[in-house]
Amino acid sequence: MAGLAVLVVLVSSSAALAAERVALIVGNSNYQHVGSLENPVNDASDIAIALEGLGFEVILGNDLTHSEMADAAARFSEAAKDADAAIFYYAGHGFQVGGQNYLVPTDAAIAGAEDVASQTTPLGTVLQALEQSKGLKLVFLDACRDNPFGAALQSVPGGGNGLARVGTAADFLFAYATQPDNVAYDGTGRNSFFTEAMLNHIYTPGQDIADLMIAVRRDVLAATGGRQIPWENSSLTRQFRFDNRPVTASEETLLWQVAADAGDPQLMQLYVDRYPQGSHVDDVVAFLDAEQTGTRTRTVGLGDADEQAERLWNLARRNRMRPLLEFYINQYPEGAHVAQAQQLLQVIPRAEDATPGGICERLTTHPRDATAGNAGVPYERLQRNALAAVQACSAAVAQSPELPHYVALLARATAASGDMERAAQLYRSAAAQGDLRAMVSLAQLMESGTAMPADPAGALALYEKAAEAGSTDAMINLAVSLFQGAGLPKDEARAITLLKRAASEGSPKARYNLGVLAQDGVVDSPQDALAYFESAARDGEYDGYRAAAVLLDEGRGVPRDPAKAANMLLRGAAEDRGAVLSALTEYAGDWSRETITAVQERLKAAGYYESTVDGLPGPNFTAALERWRNGGFTAEVLVN
Repeated sequence: MAGLAVLVVLVSSSAALAAERVALIVGNSNYQHVGSLENPVNDASDIAIALEGLGFEVILGNDLTHSEMADAAARFSEAAKDADAAIFYYAGHGFQVGGQNYLVPTDAAIAGAEDVASQTTPLGTVLQALEQSKGLKLVFLDACRDNPFGAALQSVPGGGNGLARVGTAADFLFAYATQPDNVAYDGTGRNSFFTEAMLNHIYTPGQDIADLMIAVRRDVLAATGGRQIPWENSSLTRQFRFDNRPVTASEETLLWQVAADAGDPQLMQLYVDRYPQGSHVDDVVAFLDAEQTGTRTRTVGLGDADEQAERLWNLARRNRMRPLLEFYINQYPEGAHVAQAQQLLQVIPRAEDATPGGICERLTTHPRDATAGNAGVPYERLQRNALAAVQACSAAVAQSPELPHYVALLARATAASGDMERAAQLYRSAAAQGDLRAMVSLAQLMESGTAMPADPAGALALYEKAAEAGSTDAMINLAVSLFQGAGLPKDEARAITLLKRAASEGSPKARYNLGVLAQDGVVDSPQDALAYFESAARDGEYDGYRAAAVLLDEGRGVPRDPAKAANMLLRGAAEDRGAVLSALTEYAGDWSRETITAVQERLKAAGYYESTVDGLPGPNFTAALERWRNGGFTAEVLVN
């Protein structure tokens, strides 16, 4: 029996934005005549909560019949007319016939070709509703599961797997859970892989939709081992951001600063658990040691209570961590966002409720496959938990045999347990099924001759295959080999092409390497080097901040800009492992007096520097930088 349909309007608490941003969200899980899906209602409900929190007027429909979907589309058409941005997000069954896409209501019954038109909702119906809008139109289709009607659709002329590519007028963006004509996975937890990635990035401040989709694609590639590749088709004529607030520090740095500001050991431990290789691990360890020995000096929190509460809330909803949401509610029981925090807690699974796949990923994920919800596990740490990881990943493989990603994770866990021969066998199996991380790992074993005879040629062939399929690690490794002429003829042009592809597909390391090449005149220009360094730093390659600051401070191939150099240095001081802090204090003479002055001005504006702004280092300057790093970062003072 299908569940009761739900069609409600969620009006944003931000009334000023309600008429400017509208969304129709539909999730169909409980089908009457075909197999049900686990995740779509969860996907739709969770996306609705996120969009409502971002100022959208949301029409949410769960388990809609044919007539209910038509009614929802009509209501959406009226609401979208004057909107600056209108979104349609669908999760459920969908298929294509003759290049046209059809969404499947919960009461659809298709016995043959003659039933398609009357039993489904053509995507074109929703597009007609969207075309009435004068603003940007964004369509997200997490609707590419396998054919739900079996033989009844296989005989339909023009029928095909997945959804067909859609092209239309200007100011549309179509985002698919996977590439056209392919099927997507329903996920192994509460959400599909695509929706989970969307939820992990939708609250990133200042992130354009194009960058968001790159981040989503990177996460889904990692979560499925390359078997599912989200894809978009855009004719937008201007930028769109879900969260229009200024770009801030990374989630990692914000978590450290919230923990440091609160002086709370539990939050400090949460940071270490979430980011075991994070830039502030040494700071956290020093804090926890001082806490245990009673030698820590208590400090007054930075900023007033309202600012602290807002920063904690923005971080908690952005990274969707239950402990942070619970901490916010406990600390600010009368806070402005308590209702939304409680709403999020209802939909975010508890750690003890995790699926075998979720536990396997938490214990075993390779740091280079880290998604927004999992920072990855260093090999040394995995070795300490190898038995539990092997057990969880074995269960995940049994539960989801169609996903070689879990076979690859089982291989890593098995290697950490010491059984390299078995690990090599598992890597081979996962690689043969198309898992990209397994291909790269197997290639590395071939290069080193670990658990098998050394096979440099075979390793290069695997790198080639993985790079072609979208592995940025394989692209970078192959590029290095081409630069060095290791095992194949030198080919700098192709190496640069590989690095540029890896950079465009989300690799900050590739962008940083391109920055080094550009500043040395090997590729592009010094101006391009600056852009590469800045982009790499924003996505986690924090050395890019200092490299960018050097160009700006010295005017190396770009106009001198002490103000912008100061911005780069202060971002680096907040986010890296302490290299910029050391550069500004121990080696202040390496920087121009104008740049040091600009740094002091910004620290003074933040309220941390009280001495004379003179471009000279000193104890007060060092203390101000340390306060900035340890909880004081604020994007508002980083102005040119």
